[in-house]
Amino acid sequence: MAFDTLIEELRGKKDRALLMGAPHKIETQHAKGRLTARERIALLLDPGSFFELGMLACSDMPGMEDRTPADGIILGFGTLNGKRVGITASDFTVLAATLSRVHGKKVHDFKQQMHQYRLPHVFLGDGGGGRVPDGQGSIGMTSSAMMGTRSIFNMYTNHRQAPMVTAIMGNCFGVPMWQACAADFVVQVKGSTLSVSGARALQKIIAATYTDEDMGGWKIHAEKTGIVDRTAEDEEDCFRIIREFLSYMPQNNRELPPRHPIPEDSGRNMGAIMDILPEKRTRAYDMYKILLSIVDSGSLFDLKPLFGKTIITCLARIDGRTVGIVANQPLVNGGAMGTDALEKMTGFLCLCDSYNIPLVFLHDSPGFLVGKEAELKKVGAKVTNAMDALSQVTVPKISLIIRKSYGQGMFSMCGPSAGPDFVVAWPSAEISFLDPVVAADIAFGALPDEEYQTLKNQMIREAGPLPAAGRYFLQDIIDPRETRTYLVNVLDIIADCEGGGMGNHLLANWPKQF
Repeated sequence: MAFDTLIEELRGKKDRALLMGAPHKIETQHAKGRLTARERIALLLDPGSFFELGMLACSDMPGMEDRTPADGIILGFGTLNGKRVGITASDFTVLAATLSRVHGKKVHDFKQQMHQYRLPHVFLGDGGGGRVPDGQGSIGMTSSAMMGTRSIFNMYTNHRQAPMVTAIMGNCFGVPMWQACAADFVVQVKGSTLSVSGARALQKIIAATYTDEDMGGWKIHAEKTGIVDRTAEDEEDCFRIIREFLSYMPQNNRELPPRHPIPEDSGRNMGAIMDILPEKRTRAYDMYKILLSIVDSGSLFDLKPLFGKTIITCLARIDGRTVGIVANQPLVNGGAMGTDALEKMTGFLCLCDSYNIPLVFLHDSPGFLVGKEAELKKVGAKVTNAMDALSQVTVPKISLIIRKSYGQGMFSMCGPSAGPDFVVAWPSAEISFLDPVVAADIAFGALPDEEYQTLKNQMIREAGPLPAAGRYFLQDIIDPRETRTYLVNVLDIIADCEGGGMGNHLLANWPKQF
C-alpha cells in the first residue's frame, strides 16, 4: 500500500475521532447549554497549545471500535497562561464518558506521567460511571484495573506533587466524584451535579425518588459537604476560576509560588483599618474588610466561602507573594469554630504545606461551637485532627491576634506555644482560657457587685496582650495600621532564608476529604 494511501487512511481516522460521538450528540450537548470536551479544552488552554495523546484509542469490545472515538476521554498537554499543564476531559458524546478498560488505561497512564513530570493536572468532568456491559462478570470487573494489581489506586489518589484541579461541568457520577475528592481544588458549574450514583440508577436499585440535584447539586457540595471549593456561573466563569487558582500555585512541590507585580493601590486603606474594628469588644464586624485592607489589591481568592463560614480560608498576595490566610469570621456565630470550619481549615493547611505557601493566621474567636449537636458531629475529633495537621505544617506560620483568642481555639489557630514562627498582637487582643467576663461570672458571680466589677475589670485587663508580650510569648504588639508593613518584612525575611520558605510536605498524603 502506497504511503499516500496510508496517510490518507490515518487522516480519515483522526478526522472521525474529532467528530466525537456523532454530530447529533454534539447538538444535544449544546442544547443543554454545555460545550463539548474538545471545545472546553480549546477555551481553557492557550490557543493552539493542545498536544493530544490517545486520539486513536477506542473500546476493546468487539464491534464498538467505531462508536467509541478516543473511548470517551480526551487528554494531553497544553499551556495555560504560558505554563505547561496536563488536561483530561470527559467526552459525554461517547457513551456518556463511561469508564471502560481502554478509557481507564488512558487515564491511568496519563496520571503516571503527571506524577513523573510534576505538572499541574486539570480534569474536566462530565458524565462517568462504569460502562455496561464492559464491566460485567468476573473478567469484566477484574480487568477494569488490568494495568496492574494495585494500579487502580493511581486513578483515585493524589499525593500532592503538583496541583490537581477538578471541574464538574455536567451530570457526573462515579469517576468524577473520585477525581473531585482527590483534587486540590474543585470548581462546580451551576446546573451540574456530582454524586457517587445517579438518580436513575438509584431508582432501579432501591426505588429512590431523589433527583440528581438533590444528591449532588452545587448547593449540596458548596454548603453542606465542602467537596466544592468554588462554584461557577457558567463554563467560561469556570475556566476563569481555574486560571486564577493556578496563578497562585507553583508548578509542583519543588518550586515556590510565582511572585506577581504589586498593584499600585495595594495597602491604601491601611490608615483606616482601625475604623473596621469596633471599639466595643463584643460587637461583630466583617473580617473580610480587614483582609482586603492588608493584601494586595484584587488578590484575595476565597476557598469554600459557603462552607464552615466561621472560618475564612483564602489564597492572597502580599507584596506580590502568595500566602495562605486562615482567619476567624466574627460576623458568623461570633467567630466560634464549628466542625465544618475545622475540616475546612485542616484541608487548607494540607494544601499550603504541600505547595510551599506560608500561612497567616488572624485570630478573633471565642473558641469552638459546643453542645449536643457539636458532640454528635465529633467536634473533639475535628479539633484533634486540626491540631494534628497543624503540628505537621512545615511552611512558615505567622500569627496575628486581632481580638479574641480563647482556650483551645488559640492553639488551633497557631497562637503562642502552638508553633508560630512569628506571632504578634494588636492592642485590642484578648488572650485567655475563657472570655474574661464569663470567667468572672464563674469565679466571682456570688460576690457583692462592687467587688465583682473590680475583679471582672481586672480579668479583662489581664487578658490584654501586654502581660504575654512581657514574658515574650508574643514577639511584639503592633499598631494595626502597620500590619501590612509587618507582614511584608516577615515575608522578605522568609524569602531570604535558605530554601525561601520551602516546606517538607509532611501533609502531602493527608486525606483530601475526611
